[in-house]
Amino acid sequence: MTVTASDTPDWQSVSAEVTSQDQAQVLARIPGLLTSLSVRAGDMVRQGQVIGRIADSQLTYQSAAYGAQAAAAQAQAAQAKAELDRVKFLAANGVYAKARLEQAEAGASAAAAQTRAAHAQQASIRAMAGNGAVVAPANGRVLRADVPAGSPVVPGMVVAVVTSGPVVLRLDLPEGLAAKVKPGARVRVDGMSGEGSVTRIYPAVTAGQVSADVAMAGLDSSLIGRRMAAQLAAGIHRGIIVPRAFIVTRYGLDYVQVATKSGGVMQVPVQTSPAADAKSVEILSGVNAGDVLVGGAS
Repeated sequence: MTVTASDTPDWQSVSAEVTSQDQAQVLARIPGLLTSLSVRAGDMVRQGQVIGRIADSQLTYQSAAYGAQAAAAQAQAAQAKAELDRVKFLAANGVYAKARLEQAEAGASAAAAQTRAAHAQQASIRAMAGNGAVVAPANGRVLRADVPAGSPVVPGMVVAVVTSGPVVLRLDLPEGLAAKVKPGARVRVDGMSGEGSVTRIYPAVTAGQVSADVAMAGLDSSLIGRRMAAQLAAGIHRGIIVPRAFIVTRYGLDYVQVATKSGGVMQVPVQTSPAADAKSVEILSGVNAGDVLVGGAS
């Protein structure tokens, strides 16, 4: 085999985590006690599913108070209506002046408005109590649900976290390396066959690192949160790739057989590195382009 140099990817080792493209937070919408939470980490949920309940005893008392106000206002409205009917009858028979009739009509209108206001306040409290339902915001798998039932919660508190979107491999790249990576860059993962490709590079730098998403076949939502070792192709260089069968290892050192100009064979120590193909290796030093290797597979 005549040794030739070709373009070879620069593989960089990076840390990766299996995650979903997005994560939806299940938030408490009212203050109170989390009376129930029906899911645990790993459960599947659908969008709009009620997975828990928050109760606030103050809302019950306020609803009862507004209900009493509504009943009182309704009674006053009924009394004002009866008074208006009596004044209308007497005004029609010339007993009361028109001014007295207008006064009665205004009183009846005010009483009716107070009734509507009391009912609206009561409905508002009931609607607020309805916000005590803890609802899943998206279809997916529950990642965390670590707030135990009976715990006090406040509006905006995270009760659970649900996966949202497809499962991806998220890389943590040093900010210096991120500048060399473009969408479509090849990615290999230890323990998984095949390669993936970078689909998104996040523009923010956090603690000196940049995140990138990789689409890769074989990822399962049951693996979300698992840390994995990956290799990322960041740039290319000219390298010498040969079949692994040409490499002979003795006492921890790698050798190849190189044909000499006199027709003989000379064993040369080489430094090697894994290549993209498991059946090949990259020779880093020891031979040059144009050398002829002897032995091994053709």
